[in-house]
Amino acid sequence: MQEFGLKSSVSGLGKQGVNKFAEAYWNLSPAELVEEALKNGEGSLTDKGALMCDTGKFTGRSPKDRFVVKDDKTADTVWWGDINFPIEPAHFEGLYQKMLAFLEDKKLYVRDAYAGADENYRLSLRVINTEAWHNLFCNNMFLRPSADELKNFDPNFTIICAPDFKANPEEDGTRQENFAIINFTKRMILIGGTGYAGEMKKGIFSVLNYLLPQEHHVLSMHCSANIGEDGDTAIFFGLSGTGKTTLSADPARGLIGDDEHGWTDKNVFNFEGGCYAKVVDLTREKEPQIYDAIRFGALVENTRFKEGTREVDYENTEVTENTRTSYPINHIDNAVEPSKGGIPQNIFFLTCDAYGVLPPISKLNKGQAMYHFISGYTAKVAGTEAGITEPQTAFSACFGAPFLPLHPTQYAEMLGEKMKKHDVNIWLINTGWSGGPYGTGSRIKLPYTRAMISAALEGKLDSVEFKNHPVFGVAMPTSCPGVPSEILDPVNTWDDKDDYQNKADKLANSFISNFGKYEEYANDEIMAGSPKPSKINA
Repeated sequence: MQEFGLKSSVSGLGKQGVNKFAEAYWNLSPAELVEEALKNGEGSLTDKGALMCDTGKFTGRSPKDRFVVKDDKTADTVWWGDINFPIEPAHFEGLYQKMLAFLEDKKLYVRDAYAGADENYRLSLRVINTEAWHNLFCNNMFLRPSADELKNFDPNFTIICAPDFKANPEEDGTRQENFAIINFTKRMILIGGTGYAGEMKKGIFSVLNYLLPQEHHVLSMHCSANIGEDGDTAIFFGLSGTGKTTLSADPARGLIGDDEHGWTDKNVFNFEGGCYAKVVDLTREKEPQIYDAIRFGALVENTRFKEGTREVDYENTEVTENTRTSYPINHIDNAVEPSKGGIPQNIFFLTCDAYGVLPPISKLNKGQAMYHFISGYTAKVAGTEAGITEPQTAFSACFGAPFLPLHPTQYAEMLGEKMKKHDVNIWLINTGWSGGPYGTGSRIKLPYTRAMISAALEGKLDSVEFKNHPVFGVAMPTSCPGVPSEILDPVNTWDDKDDYQNKADKLANSFISNFGKYEEYANDEIMAGSPKPSKINA
């Protein structure tokens, strides 16, 4: 049993119960981890110096195999159901002991890191990996302590990730061989049977989503955030494909973070130290910041080279459409450090409405904001997933349901409190279709969307006239600099006005149907934000 590298003052891995192993490498540098990964046959170097790795059988998270230990701490606080599946403490303990035995002859990569740029609320993490590239991923995605901080580092949450360890469902209480299990009492996450690195990142996000609202009254958010030259902070919520990363990556504004943040009484702070972005069809012309960030120290997952070269073929989806890159946030030129901003003045809910119903920009009152926040709507279009041949509605509570241990209304009510206290503007931005649904209408032009967001940020919509949408009730500006006025009310872009009304009613009824599972927990103000279709179940 050997240990290498800089260790914390809490010697060894005894606190984690890991007392037997072949070798343990502590807090290796990116260069050392790349060397280890190449030596272990875990990946290849690209022409830009990034490390290319495959995640194996699982090329994304496996939500049905994510469990939370149900015990005295969590039984009455966790939102149990389709998101949070319970597992017994005895099953967790059994798996934990099996994993410890599995690690006895393994080379381990250990990393001490933080989650949370605000030192008043951050977690101190210890991550134990059996693969070097996973440890590099954690170096990229979590916050990196200084050498002095490492000398006195005492972790208060642990991740043990061993992709080659597989559970026995009949014995271990899992659904299948792979699993990700959060134990809030033991302050530990166990991950096995999957090589998808994002399970570690999202596991810690789920932990913060549980701890921060309850223990500190800090709103945890699945969003990106940036900050202007005058210190004005903006937040962007949105599901995959809505433009969250693209629209927050503004060369004129500093990037606070692209995915996970907390909102305190004083600031907004990034949970992470890096970015995890999709790279399918990536080009420098479309996404220059992301493209240029993929260099030495970065990772690319499940991509392929162009034949005969080490150049990444970002159009290649033979492994998955969920090809990704991970890189430290300082690979972005305009990233702010530390990753914090002031109280947000503008919040944007991004949705890709493939039905062409929602306005390209609208302003929400407090009740509407909470309703749309809980709904977390977007639409999937043909080609994005197998079997989808026409637009389909997609709802994800708080724009991040898979990572919410608490009931969505708890987060929504916190948002409402903060919105009222700080007089925050909340905007609904449709980055999807206009003039008809997908296949008939056209995608709203990105320059128009950027112009609308800029107008909101710069206060140029403060004095314009608004009118309410007849079904969704949201306030639509009648003019906006840099945007043709006729597209601001979506019905104007449709040739068949009756068809528009029918599609609007249909979408509104989808909202109402989805919201049924939250109604008993939602207050009157939230329910007042519901759309009002002219035809029920149209």
